[in-house]
Amino acid sequence: MFEQSIATLAQQLRDKEISSVELTRLFLDRIQALDPQLNSFITISDELALQQAKAADTAIANGSSSSLTGIPIAHKDLFCTQGVLTTCGSKMLNNFIPPYESTVTGRIQQAGAVMLGKTNMDEFAMGSSNENSFYGAVKNPWNLNKVPGGSSGGSAAAVAAGLAVAATGTDTGGSIRQPASFCGITGLKPTYGRVSRFGMIAYASSLDQGGPMAKSAEDCAHLMQAMAGFDDKDSTSSETPKEDYLANLNAPLAGLKIGLPKEYFGDGLDTKVADTIMAAVKEFEKLGATVKEVSLPNLQLSIPSYYVIAPSEASSNLSRFDGVRFGHRCDDPKDLLDMYTRSRAEGFGTEVQKRIMVGTYALSEGYYDAYYLKAQKIRRLIKEDFVNALNEVDVIMGPVAPTTAFDLGSKTNDPVAMYLEDIYTLSVNLAGIPAMSVPAGFVDNMPVGLQIMGNYFAEAKLLNIAHQYQQNTDWHLQTPTMAKGA
Repeated sequence: MFEQSIATLAQQLRDKEISSVELTRLFLDRIQALDPQLNSFITISDELALQQAKAADTAIANGSSSSLTGIPIAHKDLFCTQGVLTTCGSKMLNNFIPPYESTVTGRIQQAGAVMLGKTNMDEFAMGSSNENSFYGAVKNPWNLNKVPGGSSGGSAAAVAAGLAVAATGTDTGGSIRQPASFCGITGLKPTYGRVSRFGMIAYASSLDQGGPMAKSAEDCAHLMQAMAGFDDKDSTSSETPKEDYLANLNAPLAGLKIGLPKEYFGDGLDTKVADTIMAAVKEFEKLGATVKEVSLPNLQLSIPSYYVIAPSEASSNLSRFDGVRFGHRCDDPKDLLDMYTRSRAEGFGTEVQKRIMVGTYALSEGYYDAYYLKAQKIRRLIKEDFVNALNEVDVIMGPVAPTTAFDLGSKTNDPVAMYLEDIYTLSVNLAGIPAMSVPAGFVDNMPVGLQIMGNYFAEAKLLNIAHQYQQNTDWHLQTPTMAKGA
């Protein structure tokens, strides 16, 4: 049951083969049995889940259900959920219970889905390995000694292990795609502005974007149907009408033009990963696609540009966490300054403090032009690279990460090596285009993700391409051995 698609489960619910309450209890039991090994959840909302499941069963009986009604999913713990603890993986918000609902979780709730709980993540979404959480590291279900990727590692691990049918994630520099790749699931980072950021605790406001994570592209399309669309509560939300993400999943790929950036296949890419990606591209050629080389000449500048822009925005966004209105407050402060400094020093972890300091420095007088302004100019060049390439081809393909999942603790003392894990994903966020990770094979028994990048608001096309690939391969159907033990 835990390996079934959203469409299959929805049909079984409509046919009364199983109730949402029974399905929800099945997943809650799996979480209880398996999550102690994975640490993928911060909060398990079992009572609320069963209440929502009962309401879903009533809606199904009344004939007023959608494809998500009664489907158990999980939310990354930076989406505010009214009345449910929302921590952002941080001690700073260890006691924060939001009085309001984020647009993403609210829309999914309105569609009738059941919320199993909130998933673990790198603190304030800052990380590539899910080792920066106040609640401990998340383990990769394919190998418990490996990282699941970050920052949406809890969502990726939960879906891969069959602890949730699907999950929400967020992607600031690859944080949906990289954990999806490392855990062997499908993840979509939509166009910036396609999914509302209201109620999504901000890391870097010009880069953050919420998106779906699931076993398949079809399941991601079901989530996108609910998540996407204009929101007047979010000033960065796009008014471009959303597409029907399910309508064209089965459209043929004959004539599709695929671009392979030469910069994605140079030094630093594991040769076995490269071979796996090229094998996936061959499958698309069998489906009628043509392939040509393209260039993204400013790719190497994406890391320095990102690690000026993102920390700068984080420095601004996280200034609100001061111990005054909500969140962690130090004990017995001597005065206001003492309360500010100790609350923030105690509430934020090392990685978050590091990025706040970098961002504050980059925005300071005398350095703004030299760092932040220059990084924004480079960002424009990176965007133009994608625009030029996508004028020649329909989509761009390449690896998500240069390697498969690495060992826990192996890069915690080498921040540069950790940041280089995002070399193929950061540029997408800087440009604001949509991209997704699709399971494409295994290297040394660890999953490899194929990255598919498209033009602005081309999410339906990306989902169609991924779905057609998954109709002809079974990589997305593979299940970790530990997931079968419950």
